[in-house]
Amino acid sequence: MGICSRQEPEEVFVCDEPFRRTVCGNDRFWRRRAQLNTALATFFNWDWANRTATCAVCSKCAYVHWFMRD
Repeated sequence: MGICSRQEPEEVFVCDEPFRRTVCGNDRFWRRRAQLNTALATFFNWDWANRTATCAVCSKCAYVHWFMRD
């Protein structure tokens, strides 16, 4: 059992289009949020100020795709 096993994988949309993993062809992903830490913010213990990204973890091969808004 992995960290993503607590919820059902779901379809992900990128630019309003359904997203598919190009290598394995899967279309179901677990969604996770990840903090994008920087060395300077970590040095000053300001990690809370860093940006976050949305991650789509493939439910078939576990590859992690990172998405960040502009």
